[in-house]
Amino acid sequence: MPIDILMPALSPTMEEGTLAKWLVKEGDEVKSGDIIAEIETDKATMEVEAVDEGRIGKLLVAEGTEGVAVNKPIAILLEEGESASDVKAPEKAKAPEKPKPAEKSAAPEVPKPAAKSEAKPAPPAPANGKSGRVFASPLARRIAAQKGIDLSSVEGSGPRGRIVKADIESAKPGARKSAAPAPAPASAIDARAFYAEGTYEEIPLDGMRKTIARRLTQSMQEIPHFYLTVDCELDELLATRKKLNAEAGEGAKLSVNDFLIRAAALALVKVPMANVSFAGNALLKHTHADIGIAVALDGGLITPIVRAAETKGLAEISAEAKSLAARARDKKLKPSEFEGGSFSISNLGMYGIKHFTAVINPPQAAILAVGKGEERPVVHDGKLEVATVMTVTMSCDHRAIDGALGAQFLEAFKSFVEYPARMLL
Repeated sequence: MPIDILMPALSPTMEEGTLAKWLVKEGDEVKSGDIIAEIETDKATMEVEAVDEGRIGKLLVAEGTEGVAVNKPIAILLEEGESASDVKAPEKAKAPEKPKPAEKSAAPEVPKPAAKSEAKPAPPAPANGKSGRVFASPLARRIAAQKGIDLSSVEGSGPRGRIVKADIESAKPGARKSAAPAPAPASAIDARAFYAEGTYEEIPLDGMRKTIARRLTQSMQEIPHFYLTVDCELDELLATRKKLNAEAGEGAKLSVNDFLIRAAALALVKVPMANVSFAGNALLKHTHADIGIAVALDGGLITPIVRAAETKGLAEISAEAKSLAARARDKKLKPSEFEGGSFSISNLGMYGIKHFTAVINPPQAAILAVGKGEERPVVHDGKLEVATVMTVTMSCDHRAIDGALGAQFLEAFKSFVEYPARMLL
């Protein structure tokens, strides 16, 4: 019988994708492993392979279709001996039947939103919701305090759900009504309400921007961030970089970021309890220092990961980082190249930013925000001198990393940055 080809889940968090391009057409023969389509997720464009062999009977989803849910049929594959006539059109979802009037029974009936004479209207949210303000008359509040009645347990019968004296007099002290389902939390304020139409251009969010908005909001709401800042002198690192690049000739050039990736990886080896992720009832202590590097894209950003960076030299880190960044901008990364990781670096120094704080990228427990290296006055052995100084700020998940532990990491990181020869030990 015909086989459904389903929209694959190309990453653990993928819920939907865009069918960017079909690489086959109806009637084509395919074998297991053949590339049949390109799927765009919020982070990358990936190729989809056929799992079974047969002939493409029908393409159910057109190229360019966005928001295709995972496991939804996108094409139908015919096995040997089957024809296009064997393909059945997808069944349309049946409209839900209207509920029949409930028969009288001993069970309590659910009140209906009927006319005013049948039932009093429910108070508008969030009149007496747990997270909203409780509206009550001064007299009702005074009587409630005398009787020990929790106003949030009382349903008001006054205008706009306001609690009045009669509501308190009929309520029992200490009694609480069964909590109604809490309304879904309101999203951010819709800015369109503040501006007249025609005074702005509305740009719809693409999948990447929606994911960034969701994940970073979740990060700031759920992860208790705290921040540690330290200054690092770069003069010796810059001199070392200059010599190595001169010796490399026309070969690959090392960047300051390559040194920082190496320094962060070695600092995590030196302070292994900073190389962790919070997992609810446990900490996951990572075996390797997998360093994510924030890469800016048109309309968003992504954090490809240099895996086991502590095992790689500067040249290897440099080549891998450049390759990851280039494929990130082309949206050609595989999920394994940008998901997970144990630590991240976000460097805005090239934009002239002196200092900033970064949002932790779950499931990681820390991220390092790197500012611009600039000449500043410093004191060495009681003498005022000028040095190239870079400010870095570490955002930590306080559930996994405490202040002293974060400080130990930054101390180790600073020692590698200021004395790069230690990276060779």
